[in-house]
Amino acid sequence: MAKHQHSTPEQQSVRVLKVGERVRHILSELLARGEAHDDVLRAHNIAVTEVRMTPDLRNAKAYVKPLLGKDEAEVLKALRTNTAFFQKEVAQRLGLKFAPKLSFKPDESFDEADRIERLLDDPRVARDLDEEE
Repeated sequence: MAKHQHSTPEQQSVRVLKVGERVRHILSELLARGEAHDDVLRAHNIAVTEVRMTPDLRNAKAYVKPLLGKDEAEVLKALRTNTAFFQKEVAQRLGLKFAPKLSFKPDESFDEADRIERLLDDPRVARDLDEEE
């Protein structure tokens, strides 16, 4: 019997979150140290803001943002070109039976936060909020 059948859904989801956070740390470390042999990746400071794992730990979406959002398309292309390297390193450092299949996505949460901030700064929205008080 597989040992994970005895764990609760809460324990499984905590494990998924922990593994995702470990993958995020590993990717961040690899990028910070310039371990990928890629000039584009070495020329940029790249934040790995979040890693979302599937419940079976087979797939991982890494959300990334280059510092100041500079050259995002170029950075994403370089990350995707070097996916095999990152998967191999993550698998070795995690010690999992299977390496999660990595995909790199742009982190758009900063853009969304800016959009919301601009909406809240709109005089019409401010007026509506004042009327509610």
